[in-house]
Amino acid sequence: MSFADKVLAVNDDLPIRTNLPVHSGKVRSVYWLTEEDSRRLIEQHSYPVPKDTPLAIMLISDRISAFDCIWHGEEGMQGVPGKGAALNAISNHWFGLFKEQGLADSHILDIPHPLVWIVQKARPIMIEAICRQYITGSMWRAYEKGEREFCGIRLEDGLGKDSKLAKVLITPSTKGVLKGIDGVPEADDVNVSRNDIQNNYAAFNFNSIADIDLYEKLLSDGFGVISKALADIGQIFVDTKFEFGYVKDTNGDDKLIYMDEVGTPDSSRIWDGAQYQQGKIVENSKEGFRQLLLNRFPDADILLNKERMDERTALAKMNALPVDVLMDISKTYTQIAEKITGQKIVLSDNPKAEVIEVLRSHYQLID
Repeated sequence: MSFADKVLAVNDDLPIRTNLPVHSGKVRSVYWLTEEDSRRLIEQHSYPVPKDTPLAIMLISDRISAFDCIWHGEEGMQGVPGKGAALNAISNHWFGLFKEQGLADSHILDIPHPLVWIVQKARPIMIEAICRQYITGSMWRAYEKGEREFCGIRLEDGLGKDSKLAKVLITPSTKGVLKGIDGVPEADDVNVSRNDIQNNYAAFNFNSIADIDLYEKLLSDGFGVISKALADIGQIFVDTKFEFGYVKDTNGDDKLIYMDEVGTPDSSRIWDGAQYQQGKIVENSKEGFRQLLLNRFPDADILLNKERMDERTALAKMNALPVDVLMDISKTYTQIAEKITGQKIVLSDNPKAEVIEVLRSHYQLID
């Protein structure tokens, strides 16, 4: 059996019972369960949610995206073996730690399989909540060009590339296109200040101004928990993106929770601590793949310039990457997951068949 067979690339075609179209993102697909199945699972498994809460199956894939494109490899490799299982395992670990330490719940109610979450419906906050402990990436590129203000925060002169910031910065950006907000362009992923959010809290889907303080606290505390845990295993938590939303508790009241994924190599930069002390950057995250792509193609501007998206999409479609490149990424993902969780990431021979069997026999969600 080849590595290509172990990859779950297409994850929106499972025969899960649903009355709604499957929503497929860059990496995950979401299957909204029927009202009957949602109620049945809540009762059978005693999920701590109101009885009428809509539930979904969230199925991760092994697809690899970078610069808003999906990339593929030679020999039929449509993703990275073990990537999906590694991402889920890492998120599960951090969500568990957050709950243990009394921070907040997540949207996950059950984990039937390493590639699957059963989640409750959440109303997302329209913010990509970004925390930074080092100046690197897009922030460094802007700083190098002379920018000093980021999301309403002013940085001092004289900072060096990849250096540690004086304090952890919260630099949020928009999640989706928000319309009619003064000073905020109508585009996805544009930087916003705390004032922008406070003055337009309802447009960002916050229930109250007080919840902005809570989101910042959960963001900072969550970052701190992960940063300390990574430091304990010789890794540096450089920066990350969190997402938040509201769900209903058992009384039907709104509560703010963590959602999507947290502290993964897809949503964060993680550096090897020992190498950093010697002045070298060794990435244990998707950033290493991004750098490889920037070095691989002669015109890096195609990957960095949002106005060249058509060229970028064509570049990703036309270029099959060598198998060893994808296997190196597999090693990065699985090794950091095993370090974080202390558990082995096992590559499934037929992930799709496994998922179907579990959802059929244990959850009765497949006819």
